[in-house]
Amino acid sequence: MEKWEDVKKELLKDKRVAEEYKRLAPRYQLISDLIKARIRKGLTQEDLARKIGTKQSAIARIEAGNANPSIEFLEKITKAMGLKLEIQVK
Repeated sequence: MEKWEDVKKELLKDKRVAEEYKRLAPRYQLISDLIKARIRKGLTQEDLARKIGTKQSAIARIEAGNANPSIEFLEKITKAMGLKLEIQVK
């Protein structure tokens, strides 16, 4: 079985794949940060959903990268975890 890092290195040799990977990196970093924060706070997806008045499936879709949440919805999520959403343009 190949290691993910080896597979990733091979895939990123393709310029188109590398460009798309770079384009999507901020989205997946945000998802990763949200999941880590939820777990650090000891919340399940269901707990978080209940706190913001939505369904667990909505949280699951966001965490799986299968949703495009609004900034307002992301603010609800971070506020429910006692965090602040910060957005930067560089």
